[in-house]
Amino acid sequence: MGNSHIQIQILGVQGIPIVKEGDDLASMIIEAAEASAIGIKDGDIVVVAQKIVSKAEGRLVELSKISPSPFALRIAELTNRDARLVELVLRESNRAVRMKDGHMIMETRHGFVCANAGVDLSNVSGGDVASLLPEDPDA
Repeated sequence: MGNSHIQIQILGVQGIPIVKEGDDLASMIIEAAEASAIGIKDGDIVVVAQKIVSKAEGRLVELSKISPSPFALRIAELTNRDARLVELVLRESNRAVRMKDGHMIMETRHGFVCANAGVDLSNVSGGDVASLLPEDPDA
């Protein structure tokens, strides 16, 4: 065995501006990495939060523009959730894995199993906007 040495560093890139629909996210990340003297080198692994990808793709939805289906209204009643949010969760799902005690564990269109099919109300404009998972998380 040789004296191989593997080093892993996790570095947060500062200075990425607020991401809006249509932004060139890759360029924004590269510019921020270079400006912060971190840079991105051959062999680096870059991990990007789903939320900013969703924002760049325009995958934000105003709940006020959602009309819940009768099925969503019934599920909302059973889970004590906002019917508009339930409607979005249903639209983003292949199937329900489990719905109990106010929780909705769903299989997404991508095949992921997660809470609310990845529909999220946190870290977006106000409490009346939801973010959806990116169209193609592997892109």
